[in-house]
Amino acid sequence: MAKKPAWVIEKERGRRAAAAETLWLFGLHAVRDALMNPARQKLRLVTTKNAADKLAPAIAASGLAPELADARKFPVPLDPGSAHQGAALEVKPLDWGGLHALADPGGAAPRLLLLDRVTDPHNVGAILRSAEVFGARAVIAPHRHSAPETGALAKAASGALERQPYLRVPNLGDAMQELRRMGYTLIGLDGTATRDIGEVAAEYTAHPLALVLGAEGPGLRDRTRQLCDELVRIPAASDFASLNVSNAAAVALYAVTRG
Repeated sequence: MAKKPAWVIEKERGRRAAAAETLWLFGLHAVRDALMNPARQKLRLVTTKNAADKLAPAIAASGLAPELADARKFPVPLDPGSAHQGAALEVKPLDWGGLHALADPGGAAPRLLLLDRVTDPHNVGAILRSAEVFGARAVIAPHRHSAPETGALAKAASGALERQPYLRVPNLGDAMQELRRMGYTLIGLDGTATRDIGEVAAEYTAHPLALVLGAEGPGLRDRTRQLCDELVRIPAASDFASLNVSNAAAVALYAVTRG
């Protein structure tokens, strides 16, 4: 087999890099909210006639002309089994800026969620929905070993990805130390902790808080746990009861925002 010329290899590499800089959002809710988001750079919209009718106001607001397609031969590179509902939108990832600009308390008492190696896009999508409901300032995760911005995550977030900041940082431990310098108290959720989250939350009602959650199973890594100011647990009726990480995030956010 003949070796490809260098210019061909470089062209293919460039094409792959360009493709990696975009993503396809799918599903009516995710596509509609992305179309309505002026901060989202939108490139290509593919819909069925039925989906285009349902999305008509959002399409008109976006100024993007849809490409009509047959639902049975949907010409979009989605994973098999993706429930696209007849709508897919190619976009650039959102840019939420830097940690300091996004999380600066500015005299207020914001709430943040920090995710330590939470990689399941469905969990992260659900966490973004809870963060939006309870008014969290941002959801923060490391670049590596976290769920990237994908169509599956956007669909699980049901539109919240367009409004709720999801910032991925180079190093979670460094981000935690920067947040402490900004005045945040770092509260880690740990099933072995002795204090309940409600008890600790009552002490910080007017204080900037960052809730730190680990992946299901391994939980918080050692360094992450050591960097927390407090470790708390969500009380359960049984020693064997536990919550999935997205449910734990919702309960924890409720506990630290209800006051």
